[in-house]
Amino acid sequence: MAYADPRAVFGTAVPQVRRAQPHRSLFGIVVLVAFLLAQVLDGAFTYVGVRAFGISVEANPLLAVLMTHLGHGPALMTAKLVAGSLGIGLHLRGTHVAVALLAVFYIAAAVLPWTLMLFS
Repeated sequence: MAYADPRAVFGTAVPQVRRAQPHRSLFGIVVLVAFLLAQVLDGAFTYVGVRAFGISVEANPLLAVLMTHLGHGPALMTAKLVAGSLGIGLHLRGTHVAVALLAVFYIAAAVLPWTLMLFS
């Protein structure tokens, strides 16, 4: 049965490396909630803004094309679900600083401009 033994074919066995479960950090949870809240606000404000002013006010050309082909709601839901899922993935990997930077970016580049445009 030496032919079934991987060490006989490939030499020494590759050691199994397992990562310990990432510890839960309050910073990571707060940052993830802020990121997801920024996604929800951006999606809602974008929907209201595009319905009020037309697709031409959307600064993201990819999202504008998706809205043209899928409709406003489905395109925004798809984009926000993908962004939220990727943010959760970063959180699960333990890269909380990246999630924090993305949350700040979304608030500064998307939520605040829409807030000024819609409510002033």
